[in-house]
Parts: sequence; structure tokens; C-alpha cells
Amino acid sequence: MGINSTRHSNGVRVVTMDYPPVNALPVAGWFGIAEAMREAGQDERTRVVVLRAEGRGFNAGVDIKEMQHTTGFEALLGANRGCHAAFKAVYECAVPVVAAVGGFCLGGGVGLVGNCDTVVASDDAYFGVPEVDRGALGAATHLARLVPQHLMRTLYYTSRTITAEQLVTHGSVLEVVPRAELDEAALRVAGEIAAKDPRVIRAAKEALNGIDPVDVNRSYRFEQGFTFELNLGGVADEHRDEFVATGKPLRS
Repeated sequence: MGINSTRHSNGVRVVTMDYPPVNALPVAGWFGIAEAMREAGQDERTRVVVLRAEGRGFNAGVDIKEMQHTTGFEALLGANRGCHAAFKAVYECAVPVVAAVGGFCLGGGVGLVGNCDTVVASDDAYFGVPEVDRGALGAATHLARLVPQHLMRTLYYTSRTITAEQLVTHGSVLEVVPRAELDEAALRVAGEIAAKDPRVIRAAKEALNGIDPVDVNRSYRFEQGFTFELNLGGVADEHRDEFVATGKPLRS
């Protein structure tokens, strides 16, 4: 259990999230991803990273129960800093990052995937940012990298989800395969990248980040400021309490 990183002989490094039952990551998990990504980029033998998960789904966001069981704002601050560090590390990893998404990819999961370079998904994969239903904000920056602006806003306001099949039509998911073939598909794409000259690929990653029209780190940090306001006002506590107690969003 935790964050595991393994480098294959062809230079493909596989980073795996494993936090049963739903891969809702605690604070340590987000920082663990950040550390694994930085380590991968600094290792000259690593040519590409595959980010994947064990279990029912790719990622269910932050561990809300950890927040509810921690007094004060320590867990909230940790989750915000951890998510920012993890998303930033994925985006700034010196080599391309391929996401292998199976099942649900929610909240912070979209933050990770939105900052990856390539996305491969299973036929049961779906994506969403239910932050509004949790009394928080965040990851609209990354959802906007997966869908057009007006669709992003609709998904964000309604907390609706979108399937991997639908994302293929928007060009943000490369391919959709049966769940049993997901790892193979992701490794196949990663292997194709790993076969290129790593000096050129590392330069290409830096160049593509340099011409990105949105500063994802600053944009996400701006979103987080509103989450702090909602927490300080007590709004987020009401929503998290309701979700933990009933599994459903709070309705006004």
C-alpha cells in the first residue's frame, strides 16, 4: 500500500498508487506522488513515466475522512499543499508522463491526469470534479485541459462526470481499451516514447511546457484560495460532514 515506483529495463518507470478501498489519498500520498515524480525526472535512466493505480479506480481525490478526523486545519493545509506539490511534480517531470486510468478519476485524480502528457483509459473509466458538492473548489484548471471551456464549466457547476469514450472525441484521451488491457496499452505508448532519443524527448517536454498557454501551477493555486475561504467560513465543513455521514452531497 502507498506509492510505488519501479523502473523497467527500457527506461519506462511505473508509478503506482495503492490506497484501498478507493484510492482517496491521504496527505502523505500526495507528497509521495510528488517525490516519486521528482525522483523519476532526476534519474537520467528514466525516459518516460506511467502513472497508474491498483484497485477499483484510479483516484477518488483527497481523503475527506482524514480531514474530518483531524482537529484544526492541519489536514486541510496538508491536502492543499500535497495536491499542489503532486500536480506540479507531474507537470514539471522532466520526461513525459502517461496516465493509465481505470474506473473512476475524480477531484484530485483529474488534477493528476490533466497535467499528464498522454492519457490512456479503460472502457469503464470516467472523470469528474465533484468539488462543488464537497464545499470546495479546485482542479478546474486541469479539467479545462481535458474538455472545452463551456463543457468544463457545466461539468464543474453540476458535478457531472464524463466518460473516457467521450474524452476521446475531444482528443484528450488517446485510446480506450478493455480494463484487462489497460496496463499493456499504457506501456505500449510509453515504450514508443522511450525508444526515442531521451535528450530530444527531455528537451521537447521542457519546450512544450514553455509554450503552454496557461500557467497551471499559478492557476490552480488561485483556485485553492477560494477553497480556503469556504473552509474558514464553515461552508466546507457542512458539506464534508454531510458526505461522510450520508455519502450524498448537501443540498441547500
